[in-house]
Amino acid sequence: MRERRVVITGMGTVNPLGHSVDESWQTVLSGRSGIRNIERFDASNLACRIAGDVKEFDYTQYFDNDMRRKAKRMDTFCHYAAAAVKEAAEQSGLAELPDSRRIGVAVGSGIGGLSIQHNNSIAISGKGPRGVSPFYIPMSIGNMAAGVLSMMYGLLGPNLSLQTACATANHSIASAQMIIQDNMADVMVAGGTEGTLNEITIAGFGNMQALSTRNDSPETASRPYDRDRDGFVLSEGAGILVLEEYEHAKRRGAEVLCEVLSCGMSGDAYDFVAPDPSGAGAAYAMRMALELAGLNADELDYINTHGTSTPVGDLAEINGIYELIKNSVANTHIGSTKSYHGHVLGATAGVEAILTVQAIREGVVPANINLFNPDPELPPVQLPVEIVEKPLRVALSNSFGFGGHNSSLVLARV
Repeated sequence: MRERRVVITGMGTVNPLGHSVDESWQTVLSGRSGIRNIERFDASNLACRIAGDVKEFDYTQYFDNDMRRKAKRMDTFCHYAAAAVKEAAEQSGLAELPDSRRIGVAVGSGIGGLSIQHNNSIAISGKGPRGVSPFYIPMSIGNMAAGVLSMMYGLLGPNLSLQTACATANHSIASAQMIIQDNMADVMVAGGTEGTLNEITIAGFGNMQALSTRNDSPETASRPYDRDRDGFVLSEGAGILVLEEYEHAKRRGAEVLCEVLSCGMSGDAYDFVAPDPSGAGAAYAMRMALELAGLNADELDYINTHGTSTPVGDLAEINGIYELIKNSVANTHIGSTKSYHGHVLGATAGVEAILTVQAIREGVVPANINLFNPDPELPPVQLPVEIVEKPLRVALSNSFGFGGHNSSLVLARV
């Protein structure tokens, strides 16, 4: 392991559960879902008419006067990233750091500006080329959120944007960790953002039969590991963390929230969208994460799973987890917070990392809501349906993406 330890000193989020870390965490503790009927557009002709949207969101409050003018030409995923980073930056004291060359950004998006692409496709169809916005390209490319965040705070360090579907935020956090460990920066803003709640996204995922169609009960539609799960629920938002070299954080008196120990990564090499049903790729990423962290499987107190509520994916992941912890099942509680917030695509690992940090700090394992009838094919693991209070020292947060991208992030109490 490299000598430079990496810790978290700030967190920020907007998602279907709330406009802040505390609001989101309190919603989880209360056992409430953030999934609702779609009201942003007419979804009456779609098979899926439910989603996890960010309600009552005003992007203008997150930008100063100069950036507010530019924000009019940004897609929603950039707005969500700006909101999340403002909260994380305030907590960490980012603006007070003297050397902006030692602060970088690693923030990605699974899809990027799909709404802008959709709207401009309609425009060119109806009005011809002159109907396309001159800002179409910079508004739609997925790396623009990372660029926007650097502009907001004048960050001159390494700036990158990964796109590995639903594993994007974990891979971004891992990249940020490695950049700090290699002494290319002392501080990194890392995570993911997504703003793709629109008709074409729902139609596309819906035609794949990937989405839940439990339209009569939105709050119970996302039900990982339940016998009657019928697909995931699309959501939107951002999850951003400020990562910092431990000694650097100590010297300036920053509050250390948690430590980033490692991130295991692997590829399924199996299918465009379906996971390897054996869970081998997921298991390899988890084993790699533990090895890099210098931990044994019996030291895992909590696993926040990818758990999307799809028939194939849930079982594949749990089978991989069971192979990892089968000799210490009693030590590890398992759950998917997607039962609360749905699937935030490229931002989901960022949101879940934040909730995992909260779980570690407060010694609380969130309940698995909507787990009414556990799938009889599940191996014998602990999937609590009520909150479990216990000391948490080490937790693992999984996130897997289309294309077979697997990521397993290990977080620990400092």
